[in-house]
This record gives sequence, structure tokens and C-alpha cells, in this order.
Amino acid sequence: MRKPRSDSDNPVSHDEPDSLDLSLKENLQRIRAIFAESNDVVTREFKIGAKDHLDAFIVFISGLVNETSVNSSLIYPLMTMERNLDDQSAIVLIRESGLSLTNVKTSHSFEDVVNAILSGDTVLFIDNSKIALIASLKKSEKRSVTEPVTESVVRGPREGFVEDIGTNISLLRRKIKNPALKFSSMNIGKQTQTQVCVAYIKGIAKDEVVEEVKLRLNRIDTDAILESGYIEAYIEDDPFNLFPTVGNTEKPDIVSAKLLEGRVAILVDGTPFVLTVPYLFIEAFQNSEDYYTRPYYATFIRWLRWLAFFLATFAPALYVAITTYHQEFLPPALLISIAATQEGTPFPMMVEALLMQILFEILREAGVRLPKPVGSAVSIVGALVIGDAAISAGLVGAPMVVITALTAISSFLVPSLTDVGALSRFFLIFAAGVSGLYGIVLVFISALTHQVSLRSLGAPYMSPMAPSTLSDLKDVFIRAPLWFLRTRPRVLGGNNQQRQKSNLKPTPPDDQKGTK
Repeated sequence: MRKPRSDSDNPVSHDEPDSLDLSLKENLQRIRAIFAESNDVVTREFKIGAKDHLDAFIVFISGLVNETSVNSSLIYPLMTMERNLDDQSAIVLIRESGLSLTNVKTSHSFEDVVNAILSGDTVLFIDNSKIALIASLKKSEKRSVTEPVTESVVRGPREGFVEDIGTNISLLRRKIKNPALKFSSMNIGKQTQTQVCVAYIKGIAKDEVVEEVKLRLNRIDTDAILESGYIEAYIEDDPFNLFPTVGNTEKPDIVSAKLLEGRVAILVDGTPFVLTVPYLFIEAFQNSEDYYTRPYYATFIRWLRWLAFFLATFAPALYVAITTYHQEFLPPALLISIAATQEGTPFPMMVEALLMQILFEILREAGVRLPKPVGSAVSIVGALVIGDAAISAGLVGAPMVVITALTAISSFLVPSLTDVGALSRFFLIFAAGVSGLYGIVLVFISALTHQVSLRSLGAPYMSPMAPSTLSDLKDVFIRAPLWFLRTRPRVLGGNNQQRQKSNLKPTPPDDQKGTK
């Protein structure tokens, strides 16, 4: 099992083949052999010291390093050193008094040196020394912190994660100023050596959950990790499950809130999407803005999300089942109106519903993949033109177009379950077309049974509804006032369940005391 890299790891023994050589020329030849045919790898030979000249060379990748800093903070100070250098103490003197850099490490291992070069560090080799100095002089070219496009808010922080993992860690540090916030880093991917960081609050997150996350990450043995979605595929409990059991977000305030509840976050270098585990089903209906607004309207909006998810998932299937098998459920006037619109249409109701759902998914995918100005126009104009043309041509009835539009709009209220709703609609429409409401009930019971059996890093996926935890239901269908949310979710928190004092309910001042 591969262990996370850290500065405290024991260096490789000097006698191992991976260790550096005493000969500077031998080390230079090995570096040039490893990076042969790579024009972006720069090696610079020079002499250290103004009096006692000591042979040395540095190596770095030009596109990843700030060459101005290399010249001013590394090469110039070393070439102008006035102190006497000998082979035994040269590395110590250079590290302690020769370089004005904050991040300088030593290494005996050639593998560590190569990984450092590939990560954008500058490595210094000295003659007659088996130790190399690794200096961090990376070029700071990264996207600025902006509002995430996929998670816009009316009220609340507008900053989002970026592709640089160092910036993302600093964003979390700014939110949670607590030494108990821990970050454990490791490199995953034999070819990419992607930095992955596990974040948690010691004393709040369960120790067994933290260890399980690290264990699953250490088991990953693959060539590349290019995005956090790779990690999600390797650590989820049930890989054949339709429902997501690993959360993801681009907002630091959401990750901070989940860390404070006892969850574990996984940051991956190169992507702004941060994973959080354990992930519960109710999190799809919770929004960060719920906790920044008054609880009454937040509760109303949460009810709308539950209703929208029901409509987005069941509305087309219910329409197919009722109009095909259970017409007695409809008022006579409405039934006559629907029958009139369906007169002359060539397809059964189930086929109409499936065709309209496929057409909607095509339009939505086109709107996402095309450039923004064109994509929005394609989605709106395409839906209007094609819907009107389909009705005029007699291919589908007008009520089916209305149902499809209602389904499309409702699916946008719960974006984290969009893929689940889309796939579930097809199963439900087929079941409704075959056996009506009985088929819908059968699929629903099967899906609910499957959901109840799911786990996310050991936590019941449907908690706190199943198994039921009364103290946690105050943040499921309703959003209770913040002063009433005294404890953390029992399924997540460790020994430290208390979130705040129990006497924080605001009260008006005593009138008698105010008149004195």
C-alpha cells in the first residue's frame, strides 16, 4: 500500500540504487538521460562561492518555474557567497544561510528529485554530496477566485474554488481558523502524480471515517487522476448505484459547513470541484442560501424542491398511466380535452412521452456543450420551434408538450439529482406504459428499497429519515432557526455532538428593566 508523502518520511538509504551519487557529473548525466528529448527541461551549471568555488548545477522545467526568481533568489546568492565551503557542511550552510527562500527541502532519493522537478520545483545538486536541495519557485499562473457558474446565489459568499489546490486550501483556512482543521496530502497516479488532499476537523469528524477515506485513496493504483470525478469513481460504496453517494461542490462555504458537521473533504489539484463524504440523499435538497435567509422562506423553498423533484421524476409517467389505463381519475371535461388533442396522433402515449423526453435531453445537452450565447439560444428557440412544429404536424398532443416543459423546469431546482431524475423518468414511463399506476408503484418501491440499503462511507444514505433520527429531522423537510440547530447530525459527528449552547434563542429586553 502506498503511503502519503510527507516531509517527515525517512529518506532513502544512501546504499540504495535510487539514492543520489557523490559525483556531480554522474547526477547530471542521469538527469539528462531521464529528461532526454525534453526541450523544456533546463539544466544550468555554475560555481558556488566568491572565494571557494564549489561545482553545482540546477535543473527545472522552464514553463513551470519563475525564472526571474531562480536568478535572483537562487543562482545569484549562491555565486556571491562569501563564506568558506567544504564538502561536509556545504549543504547545511547553503540551506541555512545561503538562500533567502521560505520553502527549501532536502532529499537523498532520485525518485523524489524527479517528482519535484515534474511538480515545478527547482532542484540544486552539489559536487561530492548525496543530498539535493529542492526549492519551491513555481510560476504563479492560475485563475483568479470568481463566483462559480454552476452554483450562483442571491445572498451569500460569491467566491469559488479554482484549479490550484494551494489556493483552495487557503480558502478553507480563511473560513475555519482552527488548528484542528487538518490537511493530509498524497500523490495518486503513476503517470500524473496528482496531488490529492484530505481535509477534516480533528475531534469533529469520526476517526474511522477519516481512516477509511485515506485507505480507499491509498488503494487507488492507476495511471492518471485528471479530475475529482476519477476519485469519486474509485471510493464510492456501490459503483453500480444510480444515486450519488459522494458530494461535490465549487463553494468554500459549503465545504466548510460540511466539515463542521463532521464530513471529510477531498481536494484534487487541477479541478475546482471538491468532494465531500459521507453524502446523504437529503443534501440534494439543501442549499447554502437556506441558512443565510430567514427560516420561513427557506422552508417554503425546500418544499418547492421536494415538489419539483417529484414532478421532474413522476409527472410524465403519471400522465401516461392515467391517460392510458386510469381515465376515471380525470374530470370528464379534462378527459374530453385531452382526447381531442390526441385525436390523429400516430403514436401511443408511452411512445410520445419517451420521444419528448429524448428530444428534451438532446436540447439540454446541446445547450450545455455549445458556447454560452449560442447554447442558450439553441435551448430556448429549439424547444419553442420543435414543440410548436410537433403539435402542428400532429405528432404529439399539446398536453404532452406541457408535461415535458414542466418536467424540464422542475429538474433545474435540484441540479445534483438531474441525472438521477432523467434516467428514472425513462424507467417510470416504460413501467407506466406497460402496467399503469401499478408499474409506477412497483418501480418506486424497488428504488426506495435500494436507497434505504445504500451506505456512504458507512453512513446510511437515507438518514435521518431511514433510520429515523428525530433530532435531525429539523433540517430535512423544514429549516429550523439556527439557534434551534444545537447538535450536529448524529450519523456524521463523532464524540463532539454539541454545536452551540442551548440558550441562544433571541428574546426581547425586559420592559421593566428598560424603563428604569
